Amino acid sequence: MPPYEPSAYPPFAVTVDLVVLTVRRHALSALIVRRGEAPFQGRWALPGGFVREEEDLTEAAARELAEETGLHAHGPVEEDTPAHAAHLEQLATYGDPKRDPRMRVVSVAHLVLAPDLPAPRAGGDVGGARWAPIETLIGPADDDGEHPPLAFDHRRILADGVERARSKIEYSSLATAFCPQEFTVGELRRVYEAVWGVALDPRNFHRKVTGTPGFLLPTGGTTTRQGGRPAQLFQAGGATILNPPMLRPEV
Repeated sequence: MPPYEPSAYPPFAVTVDLVVLTVRRHALSALIVRRGEAPFQGRWALPGGFVREEEDLTEAAARELAEETGLHAHGPVEEDTPAHAAHLEQLATYGDPKRDPRMRVVSVAHLVLAPDLPAPRAGGDVGGARWAPIETLIGPADDDGEHPPLAFDHRRILADGVERARSKIEYSSLATAFCPQEFTVGELRRVYEAVWGVALDPRNFHRKVTGTPGFLLPTGGTTTRQGGRPAQLFQAGGATILNPPMLRPEV
């Protein structure tokens, strides 16, 4: 076997970008940060950064999430993970040679889902952080015919993350990642409505989610936080695949 010569291959950097989604005020929202440094200084972008030499990709994603926003992720990266930590999974890899003006950069994007969260805490080299409704970032163009500009190729990454969430809640229990530990069927339905952007029939939805074995488990409690009569509280069950799936209505 001939000797390996690293200099024979072009160097490039690896970053992680985070599509952080939550439901705020009954709307699907994404976390964006204002870049404090060049390139694209002052522009809004997805949170993220370069992978350190000693890190694997999940560790880098969890670190960037905590450093730039103050949020924490589920998983083995942090031993003392808060009870309402975010769901974190790898989304896709983006490697257009011209996606970053500094150098050749390959980004491994991650999808992060969490219940309704307060205003994030900006940190590191971030000039600000906020939640923005999805439709203002990837929805119909504004009056000037353009979308609010996100840095790099982050609009494409965000759109891919939103579509992953929208399709995955059809056949998995991922929608419960947007809910608190205990929730009502009505609260879960509003998650589906926010993610899909449609109105669902309450009775049909209740019948489907409570009739799917292992999807929801009653906690024995009730709540009146949504007003009206006390509603039964549930928690996510052990099922990871919904059969039959909760198909997205055609719009």
